[in-house]
Amino acid sequence: MARQTGLIKLKGTLDNVNFYKSKDGNLARMKTSVDGKRIASDPAFVRTRENNKEFGTSAIAGKLLRTALRPLMQSASDGGVTARMTKVMTMVKNFDTQGSRGGRNVAAGIVNPAAKELLKGFNFNERSAIGSVFFKPFQVDTNTGAITITDLIPINDVAFPQGATHVSLKCAWTKVDFVTGVSNTQISPESNLPIDSTSADVTLTPPQAPTGQGTDIFVLCLEFFQEVNATQYSLKNGAFNVLSIVEVN
Repeated sequence: MARQTGLIKLKGTLDNVNFYKSKDGNLARMKTSVDGKRIASDPAFVRTRENNKEFGTSAIAGKLLRTALRPLMQSASDGGVTARMTKVMTMVKNFDTQGSRGGRNVAAGIVNPAAKELLKGFNFNERSAIGSVFFKPFQVDTNTGAITITDLIPINDVAFPQGATHVSLKCAWTKVDFVTGVSNTQISPESNLPIDSTSADVTLTPPQAPTGQGTDIFVLCLEFFQEVNATQYSLKNGAFNVLSIVEVN
């Protein structure tokens, strides 16, 4: 893949080169000469078919997790989250030590503690990663899903965008079964704080444990608001908001 430069940007195909526009700009790539039907049946492409199958199951696993957290992602995510999540799920799949090539999957890989660590720290909004926004230590209780933050002083402990007057914090505990494709998510009430020097002890607790079986995933969400005449308004449609996986169990 190459990037187009210059004043004139091409679209279409010229001499087996495809010119197109994406979110990354104007790009160009060579047109493949391999027919899709050949890839699907030719023994020479067996490795390609195996890789494609595993990539597909990893993408499905990523979509399952994103769907489970969709209520929070609506206010805190970026345009590249699908690709980044698929990449992580592909690495998780590699921890499946029982499946054969083409048959490895996330459900088998995620049982490995090292695979869980790959998901931990994932930021759904790369423009606003938790490590560059929130500087206060916190504790996650994996028995209740509660996140506890002691002596939080927003003006010192939060890197807030210009114009923000308040920050809201909430957490979620989601249980995802990568075998059956079933998930259940419980979201805590939010704690809305003025961005000032007032100290507060914050405890965010989901209403109950999520039902079902699977992997327990805990996330923390920060949203920024500007108060005008006693009404709080979100800043730039969530461009500064944080949503991050803080624990996987």
